[in-house]
Amino acid sequence: MRIFVTGASGWIGSAVVPELIDAGHEVVGLARSDASAAALTAAGAEVVRGTVDDLGVLREAAAASDGVVHLAFKHDIAFSGDFKGAAEADRRAVDTIGAALVGTDRPFVIASGVAGLAPGRPSTEQDMPTNDGSPISIRVATAEAVLALASQGVRSSVVRLAPTCHGDGDNGFMATLVATARAKAVSGYVGDGANRWPAVHRLDAAHLFRLAVEKAPAGSVLHGVAEEGVALRDVAEVIGRHLDVPVTSVAPENAAGHFAWLAAFVGIDAPASNRLTRELLAWEPAHPSLLEDLDKGHYFQVSTTTA
Repeated sequence: MRIFVTGASGWIGSAVVPELIDAGHEVVGLARSDASAAALTAAGAEVVRGTVDDLGVLREAAAASDGVVHLAFKHDIAFSGDFKGAAEADRRAVDTIGAALVGTDRPFVIASGVAGLAPGRPSTEQDMPTNDGSPISIRVATAEAVLALASQGVRSSVVRLAPTCHGDGDNGFMATLVATARAKAVSGYVGDGANRWPAVHRLDAAHLFRLAVEKAPAGSVLHGVAEEGVALRDVAEVIGRHLDVPVTSVAPENAAGHFAWLAAFVGIDAPASNRLTRELLAWEPAHPSLLEDLDKGHYFQVSTTTA
């Protein structure tokens, strides 16, 4: 198949592209910069220049494809305070791509998340998030719109990713926890540290996206979760051991001062099941677990490059 991939040079996309190509698919990747275009060309993909705001580019590339994997999101403005703007841009992009695929029975796969789905118990693929009118609910509505395309002749699916999608080169939550522990000279966790984060290796996530493109039924909700939940205290202990710093509880009221922006996430208990996804697509995560990956040491390497 000829697969159009947005966010093709990003953290997940840069693993999805070779996963698709190695399986015999042709990949067309959206690139907004010369560096991204060069990386995609080196990976063996065809390049379409543009951004998620270039709706005409998205429409044309989607219509010319045999399926779409949508991974792009304007993280730069989302993390600088305009999450609503980023989510609204994402919705426009998704609506444009979806309209181009209506009536074709082609796959359309997007990324979403599992955090906050079912407080107090492991969430399942059957749990649906609540649209409460908050900015994050724009993304909830976007996922619902993609699933609704199943009734319009699109083989749509949503891959809900674990908040920790780890691996060598990760600059996300785990890298931030390591950087915080290094800066504070203490590896912290909130309260008793028993709260759990689901986790998945980026290569296992990439494999799931390929399986979704190839065979997920229309309207499928999939959980990109390899581990149901890893206790944050266990994570903190591995970080403390590698950095040779104490491992200490941080009171919830002091979390913002210690963890900065990460405080909104580090105390969340959000375990998630992958049973239905594994049964549906025969997906079997095969790469290192989160704690195994942390123990490999790449999260603790400090660049020695000088200007």
